[in-house]
Amino acid sequence: MKFKFRYVAIGLLVILLFAIGGSILWASNGLGPGEQALTALEAGADVSISGEDVIVFRPVNVQPTTGFIFYPGGRVDYRSYAPALRDVAKQGYLVVLIPAPLNLMVFDVDAAGEIFPQFPEIEHWAVGGHSLGGAMAANYLYTNPGIADGLILWASYPAENNDLSGSGLQVLSIYGTLDMAGMEKFDASSALLPADTTWVVIEGGNHAQFGDYGFQNGDNVATISAADQQALIVDSTVAFLAVLRK
Repeated sequence: MKFKFRYVAIGLLVILLFAIGGSILWASNGLGPGEQALTALEAGADVSISGEDVIVFRPVNVQPTTGFIFYPGGRVDYRSYAPALRDVAKQGYLVVLIPAPLNLMVFDVDAAGEIFPQFPEIEHWAVGGHSLGGAMAANYLYTNPGIADGLILWASYPAENNDLSGSGLQVLSIYGTLDMAGMEKFDASSALLPADTTWVVIEGGNHAQFGDYGFQNGDNVATISAADQQALIVDSTVAFLAVLRK
């Protein structure tokens, strides 16, 4: 019986190790970045780009006083968000793109806390992200009240136990009508956000076109082009950051 139990235990351990290994491989095999994203990571006359892991987009010839820390979506290579974030920075804002361990921000929810001290010149901060990244940004601001001025959600919403309705945060929520989560998810979670939340609903927009990483399994086919969807995302984000700055 002892030998039999030992073999069963070894078998279960092997199965567990394979399951863990498979999960790690699944998570680390992130979507993207696309060609447009890689091009957006090249510095130019309008935006300087620095950092090897954490990527910092800074407008050239402008001293920003408002910053945006961005958490990437789950199983998406964080560089996939470079096109939209670069365009936001070009409008006069510091943008910090955070890498996710194993492409899952659940493993580094407090990453924003390490960014604030590095930029003492920034007077106003927003933290946000796409999908899982946005949920983790909401969780971070929920557990660290008062640390930032705003929350920006791209195709995302807070977890049920992260009620931010009385937080005093300024919040922007952008999502598409064809998002894979379904409109009802965003409607149901609205009570978790402040009453004065700014809502931007992109007609025909889907989940994946918030970044440049290709089509995502389970998503719907957008009826708006990726370029037009990202233009609306950038314009809405810049308008929100302008309010924070004032």
